[in-house]
Amino acid sequence: MRLRVLFTALLLAVVGVAVVSRSASAAPLLSDDFADGNASGWSTSGGSWAVSGGAYRQTGQSSDARSRVGAVGWTDYTVRVRVTPAAFNGSNRFVALLARAQSATSYYYVALRSNNTVELKRLVNGAATTLDTASLAVSLGRSYTVALTVAGSSLSATVDGVALLSASDNRFTAGQAGVATYYAASAFDDVVIEAAVSGPPTASPTPTPTTPPPSGSGSADGFASVPALGLSGTTGGAGGPTVTVDTSTELLEAIDTVGPMTIQVAGRIAITSKQGVRPNKTIVGVGSSPTIAGGGFDFYRSSNVIVRNLTFVDAEDDAINVGQESHHVWIDHNTFVSPVDGSIDIVRGADYVTVSWNHFAATDKSMLISHSDGAASTDVGHLKVTIHHNFFDRSRQRHPRVRFGEPVHVYNNYFLDNELYGVASTMNGGVLVEGNYFSGVPFPCFSASGYADSGPGRLVQRDNVLTGSGPCEVAGSVVEPRTYYPYTMDSATTVPARVAAGAGAGKL
Repeated sequence: MRLRVLFTALLLAVVGVAVVSRSASAAPLLSDDFADGNASGWSTSGGSWAVSGGAYRQTGQSSDARSRVGAVGWTDYTVRVRVTPAAFNGSNRFVALLARAQSATSYYYVALRSNNTVELKRLVNGAATTLDTASLAVSLGRSYTVALTVAGSSLSATVDGVALLSASDNRFTAGQAGVATYYAASAFDDVVIEAAVSGPPTASPTPTPTTPPPSGSGSADGFASVPALGLSGTTGGAGGPTVTVDTSTELLEAIDTVGPMTIQVAGRIAITSKQGVRPNKTIVGVGSSPTIAGGGFDFYRSSNVIVRNLTFVDAEDDAINVGQESHHVWIDHNTFVSPVDGSIDIVRGADYVTVSWNHFAATDKSMLISHSDGAASTDVGHLKVTIHHNFFDRSRQRHPRVRFGEPVHVYNNYFLDNELYGVASTMNGGVLVEGNYFSGVPFPCFSASGYADSGPGRLVQRDNVLTGSGPCEVAGSVVEPRTYYPYTMDSATTVPARVAAGAGAGKL
């Protein structure tokens, strides 16, 4: 039985549970990944519920269906579930998760609806009231990590790590958690319920003895810190003015300004395609849920740029493209959600790049280093990249996929349930993979066999943990990153708790 009471994030790391606490201040209460093939402890009302394929599935589509778990006395907590809608029987149907459930007809819930909205609602004896709503593309077969927090009278919800809904309501003060469907079929998995601090969430919770260490520093490390190409490292907009932008016009004007500048992004800003960023810029999110929606950033012969603390949602192409001989770029503490193409591309002779403490939330093509097998003339001798403490959270592939670059240093990352593969070194690329934690990854590393149509690369692996995963394929030797910069490795066994708690936007 995989339904269990949990005590600390440290215990999760020790016993190897795949889903770990993502809040440094939260006390875990319960988790269930259904890997044992049963749903013991859950009580159902309506529908056809069964565990299959490692998930809790509701297949009936003719009415309401609900399943609840936990204690009726639970008060302030977060329930987080991976939700995969399978079918909607008609228009405006939904799949949902529940909190403070009093019964099968009274609770708070977050609903992913077939009309491409997400709603925060209250149900009282079967009568529903909408508390907040937002637009969200809801697709069958796609997995969404949905979280609902109830703390005092404050209610809030996120989807794939992005804060979308909030309200204040005091109708229910305690109750069970759960999942539900309305004329819909869905799979539910990786349920985690954590105690929440009463009152509004804080951006920087006070550490406790079991809290993982701080997630990174305020200055670039890895290759972005190396003196080269006329720069002493990556300092971004230091020495220039600071501006705050909250519209697309203001943002595009700021990133196109000549000279150093710190650009503070407030709120949700919608842009189109990839927008060029001039050198010597720091682009950093501030306030509640700073988000770039629909587009992304493009670096064309740019340098000395920092991008931090932003959520990129639904980019039409790549969310961040570091290309055309750009160098000294630090991409840190961002969250990437559903880009059409890649989350991050580092291509066409780019160099001295660090990608650290980012959360790739169920993305497809996470990171590409060199765009083509025919790019040797621009890429050999370049594409020196450091990739550390990132959370590749059910992302499918390219973590990264490398051609030509050396060394590409991949260390202390958390690879969780990556469907296709973890790291691929091809076309004589040189990749060092060390101190990472791979969980449920069928092919952690490709190298000697190449990948797809690309020829073989070189890959050295050491000090990694592989659980429920295949072997890491190795080949050849790789230039040691320590010849360029110093670094301190965490033990791979500590990576799941530390990275899941610290990676992504809002975790600075």
